[in-house]
Amino acid sequence: MASIIRRIINTSLAPKAIGPYSQAVQVDNTLYISGQIGFDPATMKLVEGGTVPQTKQLLQNMGKILEAAGATYNNVVKTTVLLADMNDYPTVNEVYKEFFTTNCPARAAYQVACLPAGAKVEIEAIAVIGNIVESQ
Repeated sequence: MASIIRRIINTSLAPKAIGPYSQAVQVDNTLYISGQIGFDPATMKLVEGGTVPQTKQLLQNMGKILEAAGATYNNVVKTTVLLADMNDYPTVNEVYKEFFTTNCPARAAYQVACLPAGAKVEIEAIAVIGNIVESQ
């Protein structure tokens, strides 16, 4: 049986895990990024101002995790967006498209009853590690 390589990804440039999980786990060429909320990594508190600054912060945090794994937003193939209020969907989209500018990942979005630390939005992602070649 062939070996499967698993690598735990952690960076001090993103918020540390607040429970028994890793920031991300890479299994062979697939990277699973845990749900990110708008924590400032320095203070481990939500950034103030609501949905827009929280979405920007969490996507910046995700970028640092991607970078630690040798990837960029272009490597992301799937995201899941969790919202405290589905009415924030258009606002989150405006911020989201600043980070995912081309070849946007597949995505699902849900309203949930409650998010950690009272966050307004949480996003998890799956990325592929390696050189991305776009098909015509």
